[in-house]
Amino acid sequence: MSTTIPGEYVRGFDRLYGLEQIDLGEDRARGQVKVRDELKQPSGLVHGGVYAAIAESLASLGTAAVVARDGRIAMGLSNQTSFLRPITEGTIHAVAVAKHRGRTTWVWEVEMSDDQDRLCVLTRMTIAVRKRYEAGTRA
Repeated sequence: MSTTIPGEYVRGFDRLYGLEQIDLGEDRARGQVKVRDELKQPSGLVHGGVYAAIAESLASLGTAAVVARDGRIAMGLSNQTSFLRPITEGTIHAVAVAKHRGRTTWVWEVEMSDDQDRLCVLTRMTIAVRKRYEAGTRA
């Protein structure tokens, strides 16, 4: 089952760098970011932090879509991103696939490609799954 998430669910930092068109399924999340000058290093390449942010957001949202049903939350625990080919223009296309769905951690692989469908970035993202705590309580 897949759900397209309306734009109002893209918030904060994700909105700032331009994450859009998120599609969430039980084990898969997709999104894209249009390249613009503000996302580039001085040399003209998309900044590595943009890719890391895309991976963490898709993996966190994909995990949260499942674990929130029983009151748990998802948050990034580890982000290992490899840059294989630079992107300088067009759109970054990202697909995240859950590889492990544990009780306290999920592991995702995120592939990012350019408009020519060339693999440019590969990320392994580990997401922590925790109970939701109310403000003022201790973990």
